[in-house]
Amino acid sequence: MDLSVIGQAAGLFAVTNIDDILILALFFAQGAGHSGSTRRIVLGQYLGFAAILTVAVAAAFGATFLPQSAIPYLGLLPLALGLKAAWQAWKDHRDGEENDEAEAKEGGPGSLDVAAVTFANGGDNIGVYVPVFATAGVGGMSVYAVVFLALVAVWCFAGKFLATRPVVAKALARWGHILLPVVLIAIGLLIVIQGGAFGL
Repeated sequence: MDLSVIGQAAGLFAVTNIDDILILALFFAQGAGHSGSTRRIVLGQYLGFAAILTVAVAAAFGATFLPQSAIPYLGLLPLALGLKAAWQAWKDHRDGEENDEAEAKEGGPGSLDVAAVTFANGGDNIGVYVPVFATAGVGGMSVYAVVFLALVAVWCFAGKFLATRPVVAKALARWGHILLPVVLIAIGLLIVIQGGAFGL
């Protein structure tokens, strides 16, 4: 196995996914104290990234599951999830702390929510990965895929680590219910506007 390809794959993953650490930290903060939330977040991150890889690999082989013109509309996923999180935060604030005990058993972000945000936020990654995969050949593409999937675990660990640092955890516990919707809505709007969806 060529170490230079592994290094290139690691560098490409880091550059194209640096923003995911903040999003993961917000998800982990939202799931703090909820049973099974870490498992759901990691599963969602893997599902979302596997979908990105599948589309990129297929496109590198010439299949177009996702036309280029559809990518800006992926921004509607985090936008909708951000609006949903904002509504939930407002509702929880209005209702007070009455339901805290019930929510502690099963709560936090769901796997499909995390997967949807990961996939939508990775729309631009697909555009970067396709030409790299197309020139790397099947062997090189396999190395990229293995390195990427290994680094998803590292990213999840980094997001969890960041969310559990005392200063960060305190800030996220206090402001996370506001930050998560704001970040998701901002990501959604950015994808929609930069991609020119709806003629913007």
